[in-house]
Amino acid sequence: MFDLPVLTASDRKAYRQFRKFLMKSGFVMLQESVYAKLVLNATAVRTVAENVRKNTPERGLVQLLPVTERQFSKMEYICGEYSSEYEISTDRLVVI
Repeated sequence: MFDLPVLTASDRKAYRQFRKFLMKSGFVMLQESVYAKLVLNATAVRTVAENVRKNTPERGLVQLLPVTERQFSKMEYICGEYSSEYEISTDRLVVI
């Protein structure tokens, strides 16, 4: 999750670069400024967190919240509907 300033041209450039980094790193947007990535274990979580730290802009707020697949699959939608090409389930699926 992040909240980055976009007041100046350099702020907007840092925002775009950070967002591109997230997408190239395999994150998917859940909603504006909230991105998620599926990782296999705690070691991978630490690696992803370190990569995010290295690519975080100097200004703004960036937060990481590790959540298990089971916890994520129990997300309740209060308003609106989920629409994505990704299916949320506790089953593991590998498409090659």
